[in-house]
Amino acid sequence: MKKIIAFLLAAVLMCAAFTGCSGSDKKTEDSGNAAASGKTVADIKAAGKLVIATSPDFPPFEELKADGSVEGIEIDILNMICKELGVELEIQQMDFESVLPGVQAGKFDLGVSGITANEERKKNALFTDPYCLAAQAIVVTESGSIKSKADLKGKAVAVQTGTTAESFCMAEGYKVNSYAANSDAELSLVNGKVDAWVIDDLTAAEMVASYNESHDDKLVILSEAMTTEPYGFATKLGNDELIGEINKILKKLLDDGTIASVFEKFEAPYTKP
Repeated sequence: MKKIIAFLLAAVLMCAAFTGCSGSDKKTEDSGNAAASGKTVADIKAAGKLVIATSPDFPPFEELKADGSVEGIEIDILNMICKELGVELEIQQMDFESVLPGVQAGKFDLGVSGITANEERKKNALFTDPYCLAAQAIVVTESGSIKSKADLKGKAVAVQTGTTAESFCMAEGYKVNSYAANSDAELSLVNGKVDAWVIDDLTAAEMVASYNESHDDKLVILSEAMTTEPYGFATKLGNDELIGEINKILKKLLDDGTIASVFEKFEAPYTKP
């Protein structure tokens, strides 16, 4: 009798164990499916806003104005995207190196700041189709000895932390000084701490022009670029449906010349991807 009772108890415990495992597996599966589905357009519309993370020290793409507002090429494009989606644009400001980690953690819907959509970043974030092509420019002092990319061998260059300029220059073996803001990188060149400053070409053109207006020791942009790369907007892996819809809007804006006109508004040269 005791053996029968023991057998029955063992059977009940085994059933409970299997049931518990099935429930746990089901929860894990559901959780995985929820994560895979990602944030959708319906989620954005329900919230009534598209939240972006940006570092507004990157004119003409993003620039912080005296009144605290942010304007620029990407802001105009994103406002157009929001209009198509029927939502408002919410801007969260931070250092560039915090933009992609914040997006990857799902804290923001999109990361924008002239972000290069390269293969390394695509491992941890999902990108829209590119909306323009940009180059990494080499900025030097007019009175300095650097006249070409070849002259930079063994020299020190200033870059913004977390940018492709930083990773590229490190990979090429340059002595790299990294700064949180491009304004600090520019200052390090002016003060002679580095021999060159590597930055996206459109931003270089605007910042160099602004500097040269009020200084005698001019800065110049070398005709030879460091590298060429595509710009896109980043989001968390799994947000495929959202990016798919944004890509449709971007294609429309590219095809009808709207994005080209935004660059023209900011007096910036445009290279269509």
